[in-house]
Amino acid sequence: MDIIHDPDDFRFYAEIASEEAELTYSYPEETVMDIDYTFVPEPARNKGIADQLVKAALDFAQENNLQVIPSCPVVEAYVKRHPEYQDIVI
Repeated sequence: MDIIHDPDDFRFYAEIASEEAELTYSYPEETVMDIDYTFVPEPARNKGIADQLVKAALDFAQENNLQVIPSCPVVEAYVKRHPEYQDIVI
């Protein structure tokens, strides 16, 4: 599965059959990324797709020296399971 970053629409997404799984974010400050929403279509849930979207977004934040606000509960849970991202979470 390919995760696509669409910076113009502030989202990461993946094509799942005829639907899209997505993660959206905003920039409340120049160096702060607020990840606020994750959606995976019902038939594709519980297959790790949300985790892949979150990882792509967090890796992007790390690579671009951004701090992250995990407003989405999926992101907050992922960060708790992956302490390597703790240093970018505010």
